[in-house]
Amino acid sequence: LVEEINPQSEEQILEFGFGTGQNLLLVHKENPNTKLGGLDIDPKVKAIAEHKLSKNNIEIPLHLYDGGVLPFADNSFEKVYSCLVFHQLDAVTKMNCLKELHRVLKPNGKLIIADWGKASNKFMRFTFGFVQLLDGFKTTNDNVKGLMPSFIEKAGFGDVLVTKSINTAIGTFSYFKAIKK
Repeated sequence: LVEEINPQSEEQILEFGFGTGQNLLLVHKENPNTKLGGLDIDPKVKAIAEHKLSKNNIEIPLHLYDGGVLPFADNSFEKVYSCLVFHQLDAVTKMNCLKELHRVLKPNGKLIIADWGKASNKFMRFTFGFVQLLDGFKTTNDNVKGLMPSFIEKAGFGDVLVTKSINTAIGTFSYFKAIKK
């Protein structure tokens, strides 16, 4: 994921759904001069992430999100990335979040999403059933059917690509990239 993000010095980069902060630590380690920020919906994981960052003497602003409008001005970030968030969102929420991410990205800003993608074969489709049992079929069906690129395009992004797909023990994990036009 860090390779896909390719953090550059002084870039404003947002992690959408920072969870326990592990990816923020990795991106910061790759380039400590990147201006990172994080957004998540869960106050409990925010506390865990803040503790983890503090333990490593790293200051990164973390924000809570209510599921509506992102608490950032238009055109705030050069890059936004997200890992294993979108398969947990229903179709309406996916679209609303993607539109908000489009709004807060600067023109020509990059969106990077790492999440479950279209099953690359019948076995991957079968194994992804275990994820669907845990996370719900309503939210995960769009991903496994390969609809993420369509959602991203409908939110206003261009140059939508699946840059890499990896077969895992529980499904096909994909990297989606797009540009704000």
